[in-house]
Amino acid sequence: MSRRIALPPWLAHALRAQRGPVPWSAVTRGALAAGPLLLTAVLLHRTSLGVVATIAAMLAGINDRPGSRRGAVRRLGVPAAAGAIGLLAGTYGGAHLAAVPLTLLLAGLGLVAGGMSAVGPVASGAGTQLLVAAAIGAGMPVAEAGWQRALAFLAGAGWLLVLRLALPTPGAIAGDYRFDGERAAVAAVYDAVADLLDAVGSEAAGGRRAALTAALDHAQDALTGPRLRRYASSAAERRLHTQYAAALPLAEAATALAWAGEPMSARAAEGPRRLAVAVRDNGGTGPLPAPSRSAPALRALDDALLRAAEAFDRAEGGEQRPPARRRGPKEILRAALGSGGREYGLRVAVCFGASAAIAQALHHARWYGQHQHWYWLPATAVFLVKPDLGPLASRVLCRAAGTVLGALVFAGFAAVLPRPEGLIALVAVCGALVPVSTRHFAAQTAVVTVLVLALVMVGGEPQASVSRIGETLLACALVLIVGHLPMPGRRGGGVRARLATAGRAAHAYLAHVLSESDDRGERWALRREAYRTLAEARTAIALAEAELPALARHTEGTDAVAAVLERLVDTTTACAVHLDETGRLTAQHTRQLGELAAELEHGGQRLGVVVPRMPVAA
Repeated sequence: MSRRIALPPWLAHALRAQRGPVPWSAVTRGALAAGPLLLTAVLLHRTSLGVVATIAAMLAGINDRPGSRRGAVRRLGVPAAAGAIGLLAGTYGGAHLAAVPLTLLLAGLGLVAGGMSAVGPVASGAGTQLLVAAAIGAGMPVAEAGWQRALAFLAGAGWLLVLRLALPTPGAIAGDYRFDGERAAVAAVYDAVADLLDAVGSEAAGGRRAALTAALDHAQDALTGPRLRRYASSAAERRLHTQYAAALPLAEAATALAWAGEPMSARAAEGPRRLAVAVRDNGGTGPLPAPSRSAPALRALDDALLRAAEAFDRAEGGEQRPPARRRGPKEILRAALGSGGREYGLRVAVCFGASAAIAQALHHARWYGQHQHWYWLPATAVFLVKPDLGPLASRVLCRAAGTVLGALVFAGFAAVLPRPEGLIALVAVCGALVPVSTRHFAAQTAVVTVLVLALVMVGGEPQASVSRIGETLLACALVLIVGHLPMPGRRGGGVRARLATAGRAAHAYLAHVLSESDDRGERWALRREAYRTLAEARTAIALAEAELPALARHTEGTDAVAAVLERLVDTTTACAVHLDETGRLTAQHTRQLGELAAELEHGGQRLGVVVPRMPVAA
């Protein structure tokens, strides 16, 4: 009998890839963005600006993930704007500053971008593009002025955004195609509710509840993107808002049933599944299963199904907007300037500044040979130092392997392809592959390496595969060293900061439920924030656990605190449903709330996580 070998977490993470269908829409946009942009610039004899625009389109393609068109405006536009600012600063800094002041400028940008990245995914993408573009501006000298390069960068990212907004999704035939991302996201919520109901009473219930949280987060982000008008501008969008709002009490009741843990009949999940089909087909619900009202949570589920059916049958939804995530300037500054933001900002500043200094030293020593570009080393360090791309060891392994593979592949193509038309075609192919390659960091690195090497050769530089491999390995060594250096403050501050944020959100949710307020919209908004922050903390903990042992030990025990928080939020949801149905809590509810509050306080004190004292039901 063969025994399965257990890989260490850091190596297992490096070998793990995301799964799912091929994003053909994103592939099409990638093919229509990078290659055509470069071809147009070559035909207009503005190749250097075309290289900048193509790099911007490539970076935007990395952020081109499934979701709504309105959400894509923020997800692609904010990082692009930050990249243009970074390119402007890097270009003028590289042109007018000596090596030491330029290094200090880049290190300062790293400090700002690192702290900003702790705010959230969009801010993290903005910080990445800010630093990558600054490295390109300083280390890729061209004849054009900085403002021209910044406009070219915005044009490249803007072109991909125009494609994202204008092109219909293949197969999107139900209703207005402009809202196909929102429709898919809302339908996924109803499917996740049904999956959770199917898993009630089994070991899979915890994972299904986490999947429901992810589906709700995705739908909320899809529906609450930036808009020119305060309210939804079309009947189709208002209908989707109403359908999402109808899913919130269903999710609440399903979570309460999972908390109770009593197995249910398969009939309970039929209603949500029919609602999911109705959302996808933009049609009616048809007959729903007969009610089963033997327990408060089941009565809540049936009532929510009835209200959802009524909302679906209305020809046009009302002006009910989803509860948006409420993060004011105070919360944003707390995330950027807190322990997590400070720790990340310092490491990014040291890595980015040191890599820029080494790259300039190699440049002045003519280690690069004939070409004058020294941006690769600091740009590589930016991607390697980002914790949201995976654990440190995993990032280093994937980056090294991807760069070697990409450089070797490009060297083979460069030997046989005609110039520049063959290289432009190679850029177009790589642009199409970028959305698929984001499933694994090594694959993404390989595709980006081929694309960038083709770009610089089209721009007139010689083939540089060997030097790029050497610079990447040097950046890997630098980031590994800096990643293990002691920094001011306690190690693992990012994980503890996210746990503290989740604790504050859970406190606000529990306090609202125990106040027996009738404001269900407020309750659902607080519930969404509690589960979202908890999911973010869980993700940070999982990444920290997959670090090398010398780093992973600094966050030991945080997963236990997150588990207590998760049970507390689930119990709070069960209490909310029970209070709605009966007006009072059972002894089981109050006892479990008290036990979880005490356990959370003890765990928080032991790990140094500042969690507010939870209110206890009377």
